[in-house]
Amino acid sequence: MRTPVLARDRLERALARIKDPLGEGSRTFLTLYRETACEAADAADCRASAGITLGPLDGVIISIKDLFDVAGEPTRAGSKALADAPPAATDAPIVQRLRKAGAVIVGKTNMSEFAFTGVGANPHYGTPGNPADRACVPGGSSSGAAVAVADDMCEIAIGTDTGGSTRIPAALCGVVGYKPTKVRVPTEGTFPLSPTLDSIGPLARSVEACAKADAVLAGEQPWVLEPVALKGLRLGIPQGLPLEDLDTTVAGRFDAAISRIGRAGTRFLELEFSVFDDMKRVQSIATIATVEAYQIHRERLWAHGSDYDPIVRSRIETGSAVSAAEYAKMLEDRSKLVSALNSRLADVDALVLPTTPTVAPTIAEVSNPKGFNASNRLLLRNTAIANFFDLCAISLPMAGARALPAGLMLFARRGQDRRLFGIAASVEALRCR
Repeated sequence: MRTPVLARDRLERALARIKDPLGEGSRTFLTLYRETACEAADAADCRASAGITLGPLDGVIISIKDLFDVAGEPTRAGSKALADAPPAATDAPIVQRLRKAGAVIVGKTNMSEFAFTGVGANPHYGTPGNPADRACVPGGSSSGAAVAVADDMCEIAIGTDTGGSTRIPAALCGVVGYKPTKVRVPTEGTFPLSPTLDSIGPLARSVEACAKADAVLAGEQPWVLEPVALKGLRLGIPQGLPLEDLDTTVAGRFDAAISRIGRAGTRFLELEFSVFDDMKRVQSIATIATVEAYQIHRERLWAHGSDYDPIVRSRIETGSAVSAAEYAKMLEDRSKLVSALNSRLADVDALVLPTTPTVAPTIAEVSNPKGFNASNRLLLRNTAIANFFDLCAISLPMAGARALPAGLMLFARRGQDRRLFGIAASVEALRCR
């Protein structure tokens, strides 16, 4: 019987990866909790030696995104504008839950400023290089989270997802990323981007690890992940926009993944969704996230706008074009569309589509506003559907050699998180990754 590796030993290996001068640790982590992490790891090892466990995350090395409150320190949200903000009075609820579960929190990871881009670039603290090709972006906004997992700087990373911010970097960096049904995980103590759409989810190397973390984040009792049989499963493939403008790598891997899943006995349905066009109509002036971001940042922009990434500032300011009455109508229309799609999805077990239409662009390609905005729009296009329609969603790595990573995404109805994890576990077992 194999002897479990001590939490302290695994932590020391993670810290060595973070401190490696040839690695991306200095750009991936904005804060390190070396002392408290060592204490937590030693405590987990003591419990283990006594036959005591606090649950499946006891002794697991975890990172948290820079926008979660930790008592006694400012919550920067990847921005210089908040570097001198008053310290948080208490830990965010999800941080409290992680600590109670015995997690070893190693540090806070880098992110797109205020979580407001899918690219993952940060001009203030540096952009972590993609583990598959350091010249490429990691995806965002949970950029450091994905790099930390892929580069073995932690075992599970906790990010946020407002339009794809766990799933985009997971897809571009070759790991698993999860977006839960929004109401399951409390967002208090998290610097907001869009209160309507913000959700909190994990990134890890496996579906099982994400499921274990998700249960803790949601305050649920641990549960056993049971793969769902793929034979006879009904998976819908959304036609139209989600399959447009795929690059050759994503298109080839998506076709191969669908073929492999199909050989397991899954039934695929090619489906048209007019509500996706309605989503575009509702957000034709600005997205809900942009309008709410402007409401949050308006006064700070007047006082400290020069401290913002100019690209992020410009995107936030577009939210000013929507009046209060128009915003209220947007939310009303969204609510109707959420219900409409929820009813439509009753006929399928899940939807399957590429996480992003393209692999990671290079850092050079997004170094100017035109290239940045074009890449950002494409990277967010498919993932944002799940947030707008309040679905749960997961991105899995798709198999392929000698190319940048790409993701396969599954959507399920709100509240169907455990079933989605079961479906994802079965797809993962086919080694579509």
